[in-house]
Amino acid sequence: MMEESHILTALVEDRPGVMQRVSGLFRKRNFNIDSISVGHSEKKGVSRMTLTVTGDDKVLEQVIKQLNKLVEVIKVSKIDKSDCVARELALVKVVTKSENIRAEIVQYANIFRGRIVDVRKDSLIVEITGDSAKIDAFEKLMESYGIKELARTGITAMTRSSK
Repeated sequence: MMEESHILTALVEDRPGVMQRVSGLFRKRNFNIDSISVGHSEKKGVSRMTLTVTGDDKVLEQVIKQLNKLVEVIKVSKIDKSDCVARELALVKVVTKSENIRAEIVQYANIFRGRIVDVRKDSLIVEITGDSAKIDAFEKLMESYGIKELARTGITAMTRSSK
């Protein structure tokens, strides 16, 4: 079986320690979390976790079963990548050694529909959102200028509504 990346969402009780219990479950079972993002959901007292995990169908099945065993987990769903909106946010602090380089980076940020959110004498911070491939492409492009810092949120995803 082939290993691939999977997106899961879990509705969980919004209580202290839930994130630690979820990550502990992964650690105990020797599963790796590629990314995790958590935030409040549309329901009061319920948070939505979006996790990306890599593995074959057997690993995915085990992850879902183990998550469902946790008391604080309300519902776990696998998201079909072809029927969802998935986004990631990145903040990229890039070295700007001259005005020409600064102008080039601003141009690239505009092409990628990014926003300049901070300007300093020797650096810019670009905020960029989109799918992971877009973020990867922007990051690769900025490497030649020198990335001082990089922060990526991980994927947040939601299934599309039925037509």
